[in-house]
Amino acid sequence: MFRKEPGAEQPFGSAINMGVFCMLAAERRNEILTLLKEEGRVIVADLSKKYGVTEETIRRDLEKLEHDGFAERTYGGAVVKGSERDEIPFLGRKRENIEAKIKIAAKLAEMIHDGDRMMLDASTTALFVAKQIKDKKNLTVITNSIEILLELSDVQGWKVLSTGGILKGTGLSLLGHQAEQMVDHFFVDQAIVSCKGVDLRKGFTDSSEQDAGVRKRMLCSATKRMMAVDNAKFNHISFTQIADFSGIDVLVTDKKLTPEWENHLWQSNVEIIYTDE
Repeated sequence: MFRKEPGAEQPFGSAINMGVFCMLAAERRNEILTLLKEEGRVIVADLSKKYGVTEETIRRDLEKLEHDGFAERTYGGAVVKGSERDEIPFLGRKRENIEAKIKIAAKLAEMIHDGDRMMLDASTTALFVAKQIKDKKNLTVITNSIEILLELSDVQGWKVLSTGGILKGTGLSLLGHQAEQMVDHFFVDQAIVSCKGVDLRKGFTDSSEQDAGVRKRMLCSATKRMMAVDNAKFNHISFTQIADFSGIDVLVTDKKLTPEWENHLWQSNVEIIYTDE
């Protein structure tokens, strides 16, 4: 039988605390799995608020569930294993990485001047850009975003054009041949688009061919092609390519990139702009 030596202390409190922590983490993952099975998908931001933990903690939970074969991670959340890999709806994405997106949007807004003609995609970052440029004068904005059209509906002295197209309810966006054809007919000073993932080998990728199609056309129609990428999207590959690195001129992001990334972008003649500089 084990006997405690006189004066020896056991880290009783630490052991109990670690056990409680592990138990709570396991319970949280079980509850998340139940939600996945009931609703088909979960959103990182919602789970973070529900459990009072960081979004990074929730992402680790989802990574564990994916490793165990129960879930498939998507941008902004996860879907139950075997279900369609739909993207997180627009209203859910608006709650993801809000601080980073606002900083990126502010930096992009600095590069827009009175009289500019521009295209904004249906990303949440582009919506934040639209909110921050409403003091500019005589802008022309072409967009496939329902949210941006509503945001700019009260601005005076601008020309705001909708691409038209097929409504995608989850993205509050207009897509398809009509949208792409309309974009092809115009040439602008800037195009501001985002993506679902960016990878050193695969470039900028999206979860939907239709979304990627409109973004490709916007980049091709602009003198300055600007990509907004928050840090969470790096080293991820989504379903289909928007562009390789030669297809953009400026990348705006919120956190310092690794030397490998900086060197790759520099060799591709892409200007890197950090929000804190």
